[in-house]
Amino acid sequence: MAKRKVIAIDQDKCNGCALCLPNCPEGAIQIIDRKARLISDLFCDGLGACIGYCPQGAITVEHREAEDYDEDKVMVNIVQQGPNVIKAHLKHLKEHNQLAYLKQAMDFLKKNKIDVTLEFGGSQPLAPAAGCPGLKSLDLGRGRVAQDSGINQHQESELGQWPVQLHLVPLQASYFTDAQLLIAADCVPFAYADFHQGLLKGKTLLVGCPKFDDLSVYQEKLEQIFRKNSIKSVTYAHMQVPCCLGLLPVIKAAINNSGKDITFQDVTITIRGEKI
Repeated sequence: MAKRKVIAIDQDKCNGCALCLPNCPEGAIQIIDRKARLISDLFCDGLGACIGYCPQGAITVEHREAEDYDEDKVMVNIVQQGPNVIKAHLKHLKEHNQLAYLKQAMDFLKKNKIDVTLEFGGSQPLAPAAGCPGLKSLDLGRGRVAQDSGINQHQESELGQWPVQLHLVPLQASYFTDAQLLIAADCVPFAYADFHQGLLKGKTLLVGCPKFDDLSVYQEKLEQIFRKNSIKSVTYAHMQVPCCLGLLPVIKAAINNSGKDITFQDVTITIRGEKI
């Protein structure tokens, strides 16, 4: 077995609410003895689509030795659950740009003579990641023509420390003393025009990518930062796309595991740059 990403479920935090189940069409999770359980590594693709739907923050992604994900075995399980589950699974693969697995799934359905035209709305082409707001290509109609208003709109940077990437910051630093911490998904500063004045001012910044980075590493590092420093508050700023939700339960779990009483705030930025 090789190391790869699979989900991990904290049994102490799980309350058996089952909100994760509809968001794991692969069937990797089942409720057993009133707890969500990962029943097989073979069914878990490690993309963590279920994470944002756990109100207890019990689900994370870990990097460990696991059996290789097997799309054919997943499809055997999927087709038994009916067309809606097939649709959810194909959409899941498509949204996460897993085109190799998507082709394998489509080949399985074709081989077994299962009609999939309705799953993608007739003849709609399987464009990469067309369904995910986080990956969809959008023209927002800005920035093509620069207009000189004659007014100097230069703003000073509110960045008060370096480095900012979560992997690179030390576990202890002077800028963590009594800090108001801002953890920002790395697309936020590009989308939100008022990032420095509206979010960063007066705060210490940490930046990470909830989709491509190892969230288990982030959780462990955040726990240590919270334990070793006097952090007063944490604000998580993220985009209004599903992949950004993965870091939310990680931050909450890190705060909880640190044993510290730290105020938490969640801020959402739309892909048009509006703060919710």
